[in-house]
Amino acid sequence: MYMDNEVPPVNRVDLIRTEISNLEGDRIRVRANMGRSRIVERSGVVVAAHPSLFVVEVEERRGRKARQSYQYVDVLTGTVEIYDIDTGERLLDFTVEE
Repeated sequence: MYMDNEVPPVNRVDLIRTEISNLEGDRIRVRANMGRSRIVERSGVVVAAHPSLFVVEVEERRGRKARQSYQYVDVLTGTVEIYDIDTGERLLDFTVEE
């Protein structure tokens, strides 16, 4: 793994994309800061990793499923955090120190 300060931010997005594509099919918990002190936590399965975003299929009320998409840049800035659903451990920590 790379040291945080060795990898330029542009390349970190590629690293995040690679890590998330490795999680395809896995259950994760996503914590997203939606602004105005509104934080949304959802659990679901990573179903796709596209060039600029990834898609998580989450379970809604009454057994319905919905798809939620997140950008890799939001993972980089810490707006979106990804956790292991079983251990609660944070999976990707690429936040940029300002």
